Amino acid sequence: MRYCTRCILPETRPGITLDDAGVCTACRGHEEKTRHIDWAGRQAALEAIVARAKARSVGYDCVVPVSGGKDSWYQVIQCKALGLNPLAITWRTPGRTALGQRNLDGLIRNLGVDHIDYTLNPDVERRFMKKAFERVGAVGLPMHMALFAIPLKLSVQMRIPLVIWGENPQLEYGGEAAERQATRLDQAWLKTHGCLMGTTVEDWIDEAATGDDRLTAAELTAWRVPTFEGAAADFVPESIFLGAFQPWDSFENTAVAQAHGFEYSDGDRRMGTWAFADIDCAFMSLHHYLKWFKFGFTRAFDNLSVQIRQGQISRADAIDTLARLGPQTPHHDIEAFCAFIGAPISWFHGVCERFRDPQIWRQVSVSTPTGPTTRWVIPDFLVEQWSW
Repeated sequence: MRYCTRCILPETRPGITLDDAGVCTACRGHEEKTRHIDWAGRQAALEAIVARAKARSVGYDCVVPVSGGKDSWYQVIQCKALGLNPLAITWRTPGRTALGQRNLDGLIRNLGVDHIDYTLNPDVERRFMKKAFERVGAVGLPMHMALFAIPLKLSVQMRIPLVIWGENPQLEYGGEAAERQATRLDQAWLKTHGCLMGTTVEDWIDEAATGDDRLTAAELTAWRVPTFEGAAADFVPESIFLGAFQPWDSFENTAVAQAHGFEYSDGDRRMGTWAFADIDCAFMSLHHYLKWFKFGFTRAFDNLSVQIRQGQISRADAIDTLARLGPQTPHHDIEAFCAFIGAPISWFHGVCERFRDPQIWRQVSVSTPTGPTTRWVIPDFLVEQWSW
């Protein structure tokens, strides 16, 4: 397995390719952000989008999808600075943490916004998450499908002309040049990205199945992304990445959010190295955990690579941190997820093993005090002193 010569991302990460110099697409994206993008021109384009939204508005000017995390605070703050009247909309995760609830309450109160907390039928959500985890190893697929579909659906139904998302992930974490330049979250983007693995809600409907495999079209109504065809075509909201128009910086976003009341502490870290991220939902850590089996890297690789690009740490420092952290198994979150699904913890680990990629992992024989055994390892892994 090869790794970027600047950061520590492996070529197995979705969206990452290495060029002839061994530099990854995420590092090239950072170069574009800091050297080549005309941010003044992008800001002018954003202001034109805002003007169009206000001209079309019949009440709310925009929808802002929020979780209560640092980025959603930042998005609402920026929308208000642009003079927009936003409606904040949340897909209510069944794994919402107490800290996530406090921060969401604080966002609504301190920033002064109207808000919809959209709760899905827990049994349908349980069956969908179980099905997605067992079939494609993706706890986060139903979660992401809901958080994309619900704001877009409500923006159409309520005739709100603009939806403002956060960063363009391909610019921040790796994607081809055209993907890094994308400014809109549209149908084409969702077909390729959004952690949906190329699926739509239609791929998960099975009315003839029995038990937990049965999901009906009616039950999955909330997960259906508008196609903007037929009756829906008479009102199509603009749907943009804020990070495509203003430089996106997770550390700056956190500082801005904290100044308005966002809370976190070093003890709140769930995965990776950032205590301020992924703290609203106990199940998001499982989305990151599966990367270890499928792609041979952890959430810490993403976090540390961003810090390398921003000049906060060296590549050697990042590797030392990885060695100290290890694979970071989120035991408490696994327990919470299994309790929600109604399955034993052994079931969860068994499913994870099914998605261990044999092209990345190898089994080797090792000697232990109790005799010889086998162990999974990644040949040529970035960290030499790793506890397999």
